[in-house]
Amino acid sequence: MRNPVQCIAVVLMGLAIGIAGTRPAQAQFVVSSTFNPLQLATLHWEAVNSTTQFEVNFPSGGLACDGPHLWIASHNGTVTELQTNDGTVLGTFNVGILPARIAFDGTAIWVANSGSNTVTKLAASNGATLGTFPVGRVPIAVVSDGANLWVTNSEDNTVTKLEESNGATLGTFAVGTKPVAVAFDGANLWVANAVSNNVTKLEASNGKVLGTFTVAGGPSALAFDGANIWVASSGFGGTVTKLRASDGTTLGIFTVNDPRAMVFDGANIWVANGLNSVTKLQASNGQHLHICRGKRI
Repeated sequence: MRNPVQCIAVVLMGLAIGIAGTRPAQAQFVVSSTFNPLQLATLHWEAVNSTTQFEVNFPSGGLACDGPHLWIASHNGTVTELQTNDGTVLGTFNVGILPARIAFDGTAIWVANSGSNTVTKLAASNGATLGTFPVGRVPIAVVSDGANLWVTNSEDNTVTKLEESNGATLGTFAVGTKPVAVAFDGANLWVANAVSNNVTKLEASNGKVLGTFTVAGGPSALAFDGANIWVASSGFGGTVTKLRASDGTTLGIFTVNDPRAMVFDGANIWVANGLNSVTKLQASNGQHLHICRGKRI
């Protein structure tokens, strides 16, 4: 099943990168703005036809956007680079076995290879392999904190911190059981632990555990809205939990059918559901604003 809203999600992430000034130099983006960056997704849009779909062989669900390009992981051990404005395939690049999630660090694309226990670093400018680095068992999710890459090792119940400049391992830190998602809030890392039904908060500077917070069963996706962490849990029909990032306090639990992935657009949380739909929640209060129905392709 391919969900077109995933493309919207990665375009929004690419816009955030552009406003922050970390998008590659060849890209065209807003160079100055007096708007609130958290509202950028409602103020500056890429010229993309949101109804267009592009064929990619055996997509694994890993997507990232570097601004002008979309990178998609495939189960066949490759990553495909598409031009975001028209879907033109710019290249297909070999990575490790069973690539899972992807992250963009400002200049490079990082791919978690769940079948080879490594991460691959690709140059965003041309797809060249810049290195392959060992991590723990069955790495699933990756995120950049601006200087370091964090990788969830789902079979080791740990996260690994790598220096982005050279791939050196800076530390491996214990979290909950089956970590499958990770998000950065500007100072700390949040890890969703699918089997222990909680999220772990780590200090980015040293990996110290700052707290572990219980959520609904099967947490599998995270999003940060600038002040709060949103946790998608697929167990017991599906919920999304809103946690205050400063102290992990639960601010609300909202029913969403089978949530699988999330993104923040500056004002709302968009949730991709396994039942061919996308739910839009108001970030301020969790109110259901809309459900977009999709189709199986």
